[in-house]
Amino acid sequence: MAVTLTETAAKHVRNFLEKRGRGLGLRLGVRTAGCSGYAYKVEFADEVREGDTLFESHGVKVLVDAKSLPFLDGTEVDFTREGLNERFTFRNPNVKDECGCGESFSV
Repeated sequence: MAVTLTETAAKHVRNFLEKRGRGLGLRLGVRTAGCSGYAYKVEFADEVREGDTLFESHGVKVLVDAKSLPFLDGTEVDFTREGLNERFTFRNPNVKDECGCGESFSV
């Protein structure tokens, strides 16, 4: 099992954590939401919680909770900028379908 970041995403996380002045890494998860079933959760992690799996990618720690791991296994996270918009994007091999607005997915 693995969850990875691109170099661009890792650089963004490192820069943000440095500006923030604290943090262990990036926490990824899924939650029930949207018309397709699941949505990604992204937050900065300050600690390792019970049940977390810890990955390291390009020098950045990535933490995933046990319930989310089966949905995220094999996912690569990128960070993209389009004009004034910037966001994390997910290349998730487990996704079978996405809603039209792109906010949720099903597996």
